[in-house]
Amino acid sequence: MFDPKANVSVTEDGNRLYARARQENIETVWERHQAQQPQCGFCDMGLSCRICIMGPCRIDPFGEGPQTGVCGADADIVVARNLCRMIAAGAASHSDHGRDLVEVLAKVARGQAPGYKIRDEAKLKRLAAEYGVAVEGKEVLQIAGALADAMMEDYGMRRKAVQLVDRAPKKRRELWEKVGITPRGIDRETSEMMHRTHMGVDNGWVSLLLQGMRNALSDGWGGSMIATEVSDILFGVPTPRATQVNAGVLKADQVNIAVHGHNPVVSEMISKACMSKELLDLAKQKGAQGINLVGLCCTGNEVLMRRGIAMAGNHLMTELILTTGAVDMMIVDYQCIMPSLAKVAACYHTKMISTSDKAHFPGMEHHEFHPHNAEEKAMAVVRAAVENFSKRRDVYIPGKPQAAVGGFSVEAILGALGGTAAPLLDAVKAGRIRGAVGIVGCNNPKIQHDQNHRVLTRRLIENDILVVDTGCVAVANAKAGFKVPEAAELAGPGLKAICQALKIPPVLHMGSCVDNVRILVLLSALADALGVDISDLPVAGSAPEWYSEKAVTIGVYFVASGVTTHLGPMPPIAGSMNVVNLLTQGLNDVVGATFAVEPDPEKAALFIRRHIEAKRKALGLDAREVM
Repeated sequence: MFDPKANVSVTEDGNRLYARARQENIETVWERHQAQQPQCGFCDMGLSCRICIMGPCRIDPFGEGPQTGVCGADADIVVARNLCRMIAAGAASHSDHGRDLVEVLAKVARGQAPGYKIRDEAKLKRLAAEYGVAVEGKEVLQIAGALADAMMEDYGMRRKAVQLVDRAPKKRRELWEKVGITPRGIDRETSEMMHRTHMGVDNGWVSLLLQGMRNALSDGWGGSMIATEVSDILFGVPTPRATQVNAGVLKADQVNIAVHGHNPVVSEMISKACMSKELLDLAKQKGAQGINLVGLCCTGNEVLMRRGIAMAGNHLMTELILTTGAVDMMIVDYQCIMPSLAKVAACYHTKMISTSDKAHFPGMEHHEFHPHNAEEKAMAVVRAAVENFSKRRDVYIPGKPQAAVGGFSVEAILGALGGTAAPLLDAVKAGRIRGAVGIVGCNNPKIQHDQNHRVLTRRLIENDILVVDTGCVAVANAKAGFKVPEAAELAGPGLKAICQALKIPPVLHMGSCVDNVRILVLLSALADALGVDISDLPVAGSAPEWYSEKAVTIGVYFVASGVTTHLGPMPPIAGSMNVVNLLTQGLNDVVGATFAVEPDPEKAALFIRRHIEAKRKALGLDAREVM
């Protein structure tokens, strides 16, 4: 039986708000997870198939029941097919996010997006040069329009490779070409993946997984990278900003508006409306001292790293934040938004607003935001939030905000180092920094909220390993106090000295989950500076609490790029030892990196440290024995 007094989170605000939810008989993700027990073992192992209507089928993992589906697909085919469809869905999600931003860029160029503008002309011109777009003698909007058109070509099938693949080290690009996984077009690879996994098409589990890698690369070096770059052009390149995190960022005496999701197109206009004198005056008329905008999940990361806007929480905090009774409106766009939110909000006065034409939710008011009307829509919904302030009842905001620093783009990191990666490489060569790890991904109710993120991060930094993070883990580490310069005291002596000299935290916030591509760009710069491939670097990736299909795609494009990646939860592949062995061992011979699954963050930290020391030794650098 599920204990309602259980500490579902490692965070104080999470547990206190969960206790309030139980007291008020509000169902949350943890109750729904418990109600699903026992979960399907066939699905958990990847051995169930419902691709066609001859099924659903399942393969008996013990060999006593059916060993093939109705069509004859065995365990290897079924597991590979299911995993590849997860990759396709994840790639489609982040890459479609990128397409949305390119469309905004195109409309800005045509003067059809009032309120939006080009905020970083220098980056626009640099990116245009990568795409072969002429900039000399052209107006900024002309360049923007031509770049948007060129980027749209990356989504089709007329290129031999997506353009930004050229950012990868030469050795890596040659490897992709040799293996046959160079991504040719963003939509093309996803479409082909779905075609191959249709019944009666590709029934080679190895060839399926290779196309899965190509599909993931089309996102990592295509759609997601485009999303990040265009966001920087439209909204500004992130720079380090002081901010605050946890539920304490809500203010009892102000109108609280939470933005949630992943796309900054909506939150950009909302943040602008929240600063409107007209609406601030209205808030005071309604008895509020101001308008307080806070972020959740990756939309929150977007506004944090560019505006310093405070973060109220990550994925598993989204329902709990509503139980404060202090949220006057939650505005959502898409991805990682639980359909349950409106039901929780209905227990309070909170208005729920959905904004995307591709993301509708039960019980939410739908106000579609498009580039031509976003500025006007933002004013309208923020006005409604202000009007809603007077309907508040009991308000409970636990704890005080935790200070944090966020917004370390590649440009900001290199800028802090004097414009070059040389000082960072010197620190790695000297052993002051042993290596670096990108910790990314979500929360999962199967794991105590934020526990694995905190433990793994703490163990790495205390052993002189620099951590960069994105997405939900970025919020977890900020709440743990790892993202202030004073946190250097928690690091090993080498990393501590570097952080104190540069006045930076030992954990650097690099943005939302789509911004994992910033890590790829930084690793490419380091590899080029050393004259090696990414797979030779003393680095690793980790997703300790992942849950989504996007996380599968991210993990695959990290490994395909040469970054050995740790996963906390086991993906649904245990039903095929052939697939397990390929992903955890065999890929090392193909792309120079593998996956490792380890639910215990203490053991995961040991694995990552040993991996980093082995890479140091192979590069001829000093290596420590890790016990």
